[in-house]
Amino acid sequence: MPRTLAVLLSFISIAPALAVTPVDTSSQLIISVSDQKLMLVQNGGKVATYPVSTSMFGLGDAWGRMTTPLGYLAVEKKIGDNAPTGAVFHNRRLTGEVLQPNTPGRDPITTRIIWLRGLEAQNAHAFQRCIYIHGTPQEKTIGQPASYGCIRMKASDVAVLYNQVPLGALVQITADHLPKVSKTPRSQPVNAVVAASVTPQNQARTISTPTSDGTLSVEQMRMGGAVAARREKAKLVQSDKRL
Repeated sequence: MPRTLAVLLSFISIAPALAVTPVDTSSQLIISVSDQKLMLVQNGGKVATYPVSTSMFGLGDAWGRMTTPLGYLAVEKKIGDNAPTGAVFHNRRLTGEVLQPNTPGRDPITTRIIWLRGLEAQNAHAFQRCIYIHGTPQEKTIGQPASYGCIRMKASDVAVLYNQVPLGALVQITADHLPKVSKTPRSQPVNAVVAASVTPQNQARTISTPTSDGTLSVEQMRMGGAVAARREKAKLVQSDKRL
């Protein structure tokens, strides 16, 4: 078992039963806190990179803290279809107001809301904490940590991203720099949604093979956990036989 997978399995708690939307790894968002950038990857190739703003209060997922969580998440909901660029949201509802970039003294959520659900123990509260990717009128702060926990984007950028990313898309928020990923070939086929089952013949290969950028898919992590559980069960059975 690769060291990376072993480390992940020591603290990751995937809860498929809680995930309303199936995870789709054909589209992935990688958000770098170090770079303050978001990369859209589809079918294994880079589609676009956008500047963002993570929390000014640092990293984490604790209740009552306005921090940005790390780890693997997924796009659970999308709110704001066809809303005007700069449209203001309050409690995820449009107010009818539209703001221009850098409107003085205003800092609401604007344009689009991409609501994230955590897939790991380290970001399990993300959905309840209302961690979004969203637009902001405070575009002069984009490119530096300035949010209250969410991932902020320029209004025009989040409007484009909203249409590029499907529900269920895998999201990775990392403290590291963005990986180097080649652009997507136009003719490359779209990968299928993460399958619920894997055949025994390809199970070991899928678990042990990270993606091209060194990360692991949700299905790889789930399968790794299942394999570890079976091994532990087998050990207990052998122990009972000895007694």
